[in-house]
Amino acid sequence: MPAPHPQEFRDDAVALARKGDAPVAKIAKDLGISESCLRNWMRAADVEAGARPGVTVKESAELRELKKRNRLLEQENEILRRAAAYFAKEISPNDLPAGP
Repeated sequence: MPAPHPQEFRDDAVALARKGDAPVAKIAKDLGISESCLRNWMRAADVEAGARPGVTVKESAELRELKKRNRLLEQENEILRRAAAYFAKEISPNDLPAGP
């Protein structure tokens, strides 16, 4: 898989395509990228600008971090649940203090 193009290159390519001086296919060919790639960049730029519904890069990163945090909390919760079950087995009812 080729290395991703820098964001500045993507922005410039989208700006060229938006000018409308030439068809998107020709602009993409001149830049050495596929037409679908350029169209994807244009679609992503529309989402970032709010002109099209979708998940922005910032929202995507936030969602990724929240999912990571959620996995960590679920693992911690499972450890605590297992520890509680383990220690509950070790304490017999005779070891508990008598109630009032």
